[in-house]
Amino acid sequence: MDGVRKNIFLTGAPSSGKTTVIKKVIQSLDYPANGFYTEEERVAGRRTGFIMKTLDGRKGYLAHQDIESDFHIRRYGVSIENIETIAVPSIAPMGRNIIILDEIGKMECFSEVFTQAATGALDSPNIVVGTITFGGDDFIAGIKQRNDMEIHEVTLDNRDLLPELILRKIKDLRKSE
Repeated sequence: MDGVRKNIFLTGAPSSGKTTVIKKVIQSLDYPANGFYTEEERVAGRRTGFIMKTLDGRKGYLAHQDIESDFHIRRYGVSIENIETIAVPSIAPMGRNIIILDEIGKMECFSEVFTQAATGALDSPNIVVGTITFGGDDFIAGIKQRNDMEIHEVTLDNRDLLPELILRKIKDLRKSE
């Protein structure tokens, strides 16, 4: 699998539809998978936080406006504990599972345990499908430079086509294993 781009990632502006694409991929996936995705929590139309949901049914706040934390992005306190007890175990390579990693972002990267787990998933022989923040620090920039990464920017024009494209790529990669 040398030089094969087996890590298929989406990037794009906030609310461009990255997680929606990931959820459509999960729904149509013909292979076992593990990992997590992140959803916004809204109260009365206003975003109050972000919830991580694992494919095996665990969930918890990634960040919330009411969380007390040493780590903040804007008004959201980030839960390092939830990142390390919910997201991290969910992205451990298992068998030939597809790993869902939504997302490698500023909040998640406050946790060194998470950055190590994300690197471990990307370095594994497993196919990883995920999202990565548009900007980012040196760690995120380094991930984007990896030669086993294929990154698609989600736009209004392509977001409905991306789930099928990703599912086809997964199928092709599985055939070549």
